[in-house]
Order: sequence, then C-alpha cells, then structure tokens
Amino acid sequence: MRLRLLLRRLTVSAPRMAVRSAMPWPLRWVLIALVFGFCAAIALWAFEFGKDIAGLERGVHEQLQQSKAEILALQAEISSLKDARNKAQSVANTAETVLTTEKMAQEKLGVLNQQLALENQRLKDDLGFFEQLIPASGRTGLAIRQLQADALKTGEVKWQVLVIQAGKNPPDFSGQLALTFSGLRHGKPWSTDLPEGALPLTLRQHGRFQGVFQVPADVELKGISAKVLDGKVVKAAYAVKL
Repeated sequence: MRLRLLLRRLTVSAPRMAVRSAMPWPLRWVLIALVFGFCAAIALWAFEFGKDIAGLERGVHEQLQQSKAEILALQAEISSLKDARNKAQSVANTAETVLTTEKMAQEKLGVLNQQLALENQRLKDDLGFFEQLIPASGRTGLAIRQLQADALKTGEVKWQVLVIQAGKNPPDFSGQLALTFSGLRHGKPWSTDLPEGALPLTLRQHGRFQGVFQVPADVELKGISAKVLDGKVVKAAYAVKL
C-alpha cells in the first residue's frame, strides 16, 4: 500500500503542486502603493510637460504678434520717410527751377546789358557824328570832318570817312572819294590806293563812307589819307597817322 502511494506520487498521475510566495499582505500593499505613486508621478510630469508645450506655443504666438506689430510700425515709418523724401525732392526741384529761372534771367540781363552798351556806343558815335556836322563859323563848302582807321585781328583795317557840305541848302554834290594807305615795307616807304580805285561819292549835307582794306603781311601801316575829288580837282583832303 505504501509502495503504491509512492509510485503514484512519482508518476504523471501524481497530484499537482502549487508554489506560493510567503510575502506578507502589508508588503504587498506598499508595493502596490509605490506602483500607483510612480504612475501618478509620470502622469503629473506629462501634464506639466504639456503645459510647458502650450506655454511655448503661446510665447511663439505672442512673439509672432509682436513681430507683426513691429513690421507694421516699420512700414508706417518707411511710408513717413518716403513722404518726407518726396517733399524734400519737391522742394529741391522747386529750388532748382528757381535757380534755373534766375540763371536764365541773369543771362537775359547780360544780353540786355550788352545790347544797351552797344546802343550807348552807337548813340555816342551818332552824337559825335552830328557834332562833326556842325560847320565851323563862317566856313562853307565841302570838308572831310572825320577819318578813322581801326586795325582788326584779321590783319585788315576798317576805315570810316565823314564828309560834310556846309552852308544853307547846299546843292547836291557828286564826285569821288580816294583813299591812300602809307607805311613801311622792309624798312622802305610804301603806299597804295584802294584796290578798286576812287569810290563814287554823292551827298547834299553829309555822307559817311566806310570799308575794309587788307594790309599786306609784310607792311607796317603808318597812316591813311582821304581826298574828295571833283574830276581831277581836289575839293577836300584829310590825313591821319596811325
């Protein structure tokens, strides 16, 4: 009988055995509490991490809003600077226009002054001319009252002769005007008349005659003389030294 029981225990048909821990229940409750506390700590950490992420997003959103506000402020400042620049450019353009107008006015005044100077000189010449027309007391007949020669830069000489016929209601006179130019050529005396010869002359009370004479390059001009001829008769003569 005992042998049968021993064999039953040693074979497959032996009854099952269960191994149980001998941990006390208070220790088990402590372990469970630790597990729940650890899970609660993880949950709290996850919650705080989520809050941090939400705060970061809010910070980023606030920075974006602030950046947008700064961009709008800069755009407004740029617009204001553009307006100021446009106003300054307008003022500069106006000033440039004023300067251009003043410059044109000064140029016109310069031209006008030159014209007035020329007109003044012409009036002086006319005054001198008419003063020459006043005959000397008691003198009548033809006379050369003025003979003028001006050297030009071109090597020419511009000559001018004023002939008057004194007296009350003198008759018309027709004759010739002959001019002779004299000087030195290679140290020797030189003289010549106008290339075209004596000029026709017609006047009643006065006549002003002028022309240009080309002086040879190797001649030093010293004087000029004029004669009023009636045929071969010399009616008046005048000479000047240069």
